[in-house]
Formats: sequence, C-alpha cells, structure tokens
Amino acid sequence: MNATSHVHLPTLAALLLSILVASCGGDSTGGGTQWRLAIEEAPGSVQDAYAQEFARLVAERTDGAVSVTVYPYGALGTSDDITEQLRMGGLQFAMSSPGHLGKSIPELQALLLHFLFTDDEATNRAALADPEIRAAVEPLFPPLGLELMSILPEGWMVWTTKQPVRGPEDFAGIKTRTMTSPLLLATYDAFGANPQAMPYGEVYSALQLDMIDAQVNPLFAIEEMSFYEVTDYLVRAKPAPFLTTFLSNHDFLAGLAPELRATVDGIVADLEPFLAEHQRSVNEERLAEMLAAKPSLTVIELEPAEREAFRELAQPLRDVYLERAGQGGQEVLDALESAIERARG
Repeated sequence: MNATSHVHLPTLAALLLSILVASCGGDSTGGGTQWRLAIEEAPGSVQDAYAQEFARLVAERTDGAVSVTVYPYGALGTSDDITEQLRMGGLQFAMSSPGHLGKSIPELQALLLHFLFTDDEATNRAALADPEIRAAVEPLFPPLGLELMSILPEGWMVWTTKQPVRGPEDFAGIKTRTMTSPLLLATYDAFGANPQAMPYGEVYSALQLDMIDAQVNPLFAIEEMSFYEVTDYLVRAKPAPFLTTFLSNHDFLAGLAPELRATVDGIVADLEPFLAEHQRSVNEERLAEMLAAKPSLTVIELEPAEREAFRELAQPLRDVYLERAGQGGQEVLDALESAIERARG
C-alpha cells in the first residue's frame, strides 16, 4: 500500500460507523468525534508520515465521522509526558519508543539490544511481525493502561560524532547522548563511551556547546534536527534498528464498537508496509540532503570485522537486560531470537 491508495468501506458499514463513534471515546463535537495522537518526532518525520496517513485513513473509512489530530514532539511535552497522557486517557493514540517505555516495561528493552537483529531490514520486519513476538509482548501493556497496536522500524540507528569511530577504542570517553533507557546507557558504557541521557529537544544545543560529543538516531532524525550541523561524522554500524511502538489507551480501545475496532485494526495492518517503504526512501533522501548541505560531512561504513568488535562487547548486555527484566524478559528474548531465526529462513 502507498500513500495514495484508497480502501473504501461499503456504504452501509460507513453509515453504521458514523452512528457508533459518538459513544466510543475521544472528544465529540458538532463535527463528529475527534481522536488525539501524539508522536515523538517533528513534523515531516517518519512518525509524522505514519500519523498523518493514519488520520487520513480513519477519516476516509469512517466517512468523516472520526477525525484525528496529530501532535508533534514538544506540543504536549516530552516522550515521558506523552506516554503518561496516553495512560490517563488524555490521548487515544501515541508513539512510544522502547528506549523510553522500557523504564516502565523492562521486558520491552529486548528490542534495544544491539547487534541482536540481522543486518537486513526485510528480515527484521518479518521477525517483528511474527505472532510469537506479539504473543510475548502484548500482555505487558494493559497493566499500564495501554494497548500495543504495532511495532514499527524507522531505519538503522546511526552514530553522529565529532571524531571518526571505527572501533570501541575510538569511543573511549566520548560523551554520547542516548535515550533514557538504562540498557542503552549500559550498552554505550560497554562500548567505552561516556553515555548521557537527555531529552531529544536538548541534543542540538548540547552538541553545539560541547556538552556532549556524539548522539544516536536514525538518518531522518539527524537531518530534521540538524544534528549533522554540529558533528562531523556519520558512522553507519547497523547496531540496531530504531523501533517505536504505536499504542492506544486500553480503556478507549476496549470501549470501541466491534466494527470501529476492526476498522482501526485494518488501518494499522495496512500501514506497516506503507511505513517500511516510506522510511527507506526518506532515510536515503535525508542522507543525500545532509551531504549536499555539508559536503565536509564524512560517512563511515563499518566493515564486518569492525562491527564484530562491537558485537562482542554487546553480548554481555543480554545478562544486564535479564537482570532487569527477569523471567518475563527471558520469554520475550527467547521469542525474539526464535522469530529472527525463522525470518532468516
């Protein structure tokens, strides 16, 4: 499916939906029901493209009875603020990355383990869509008032640095911003860096003022937040895909009429291939834009042997993960590793 595809409900179903939505959560006005969706990224980002397409399809498939308002990062606070508002019912949907959500759901930090996934995006997408993964992680969300709708890859994590990095020795002492996940902090500590957790919106100024020396994000985010302006190297090590989760408020979703819930589920399923193609093209385009804007920017592609040095350092982090996530974490990790092996074929 692409951004211009249209899938129409039969007219009768659309009419039924328009009657049902008034009692199905969100804000009701004279113009219909409004749902609120918050993302962790800026307008024009990969998450924004997903959210805008979700909003378009909701309006289309409910015959305009439901509209979705999208809030970009910063409009409603930090990532932690967004998740809390979703839990409390102030939002109906939100994006939340495991790097932040893992503080509340430690088992989910399995998705942050570096050098666990393959270096092939299609294989990794197939693994994440494996029913065993969904069965392992879905029950973790309702106790927090949340429901998992989808796990979405947004491209490879890339290191932007002020000096070249080809091996762990090059990371020694480098102040590197990560998300607030304890596992990510431990990972970059194992790589020899000096990891620093800070809000996304503070990273540019921290790089500019030499408060940090490096940061970790997918290419599209590096471009849209202009991190490349205040660093000199893009290091493509493929340590992990950048993943986010698309979530709903538990009570809201449980209260939807069956027909409307089926419509939402269908849209979410259709958007997975849409996002896979979109993120690939956007990340390629953003890399080209950065190189055009800053010709001195150097791209470093790690060789297999160089990646292996980091992979070896990452292996003990599984024990760190299991110490925090316990038996439930072991079950999620086992399911993830099995799914990856099945996806390899």
